[in-house]
Amino acid sequence: MTPPHSAWLSAFPQLGGLDAVSLTRLAEGARCVEVPAAATLFRSGELCENFMLVVDGSVRVQKSAASGREIVLYRVEAGQSCILTTTCLINAERYSAEGIAETAVSGVILPRALFHDLLGRSEVFRKFVFSAYATRLADLLTLIEEVAFGRIDMRLAAFLLEHAEADGGLKTTHQDLATELGTAREVVSRQLKEFERRGWLTLSRGRIELSQLQDLRDLANKPSL
Repeated sequence: MTPPHSAWLSAFPQLGGLDAVSLTRLAEGARCVEVPAAATLFRSGELCENFMLVVDGSVRVQKSAASGREIVLYRVEAGQSCILTTTCLINAERYSAEGIAETAVSGVILPRALFHDLLGRSEVFRKFVFSAYATRLADLLTLIEEVAFGRIDMRLAAFLLEHAEADGGLKTTHQDLATELGTAREVVSRQLKEFERRGWLTLSRGRIELSQLQDLRDLANKPSL
């Protein structure tokens, strides 16, 4: 018998091999949710009660310091799960960061008990959970290396190029860029003004227009010393 939630399961092909009992438990216990853009899904210090699978949309997971500085750790997008949530559920810990819906998000909620039940009974579900964990951990190690050892001018140039729209511009703020790169807004502002002085881009309120893409590429691809 086809489980009622088979429609959203197509977004997670790794779960296609679930056994009949696990599929039935998933169909009976999972709950579909819709989250509006800008909503906070979890906050630092909160208990974790559910395991969420993102069917559509994007959730930004970020961490804030006492000084007010923020850094984006990763994003959870369609077909993915949040490894911070996984850690909190397995270790019965509280969240150490916050998750914010960058767009409207469609998702599926698995209560804590169902998550642990499937984790214990299904090899397919365990592989899905820990494969995502391993992949995201590698991404986080790369982020740590970039923040600790990467030059901010090179990282900023690379970010601008990666996120520029077709017309060469992007809608963002200095604070947003600082959060993405894990640095202070003043550092980003100073570097952007230097890029503008060189004629590589033009700054306006809430928007940046890139004009010398090759110069930015040369900087972004410059070998680190």
